[in-house]
Amino acid sequence: MWEDLGASLGALIPSVGVLAIFLLVIRAMVLADRKERSQRLREEALADREERERAARAEPDEHHV
Repeated sequence: MWEDLGASLGALIPSVGVLAIFLLVIRAMVLADRKERSQRLREEALADREERERAARAEPDEHHV
């Protein structure tokens, strides 16, 4: 009885190992995507701020013309 249980559990070890590797890869992909999205949002916010600053500097000149 116990020998069969040990053999059955031993047969599951490769599948558990593959599952662990799969989960690590998926986690790494999700974290990389999260970082990429965060960086993209920062870059877009910076570009928007620079555009607003350029528009604010150009605006007074347009009123004087």
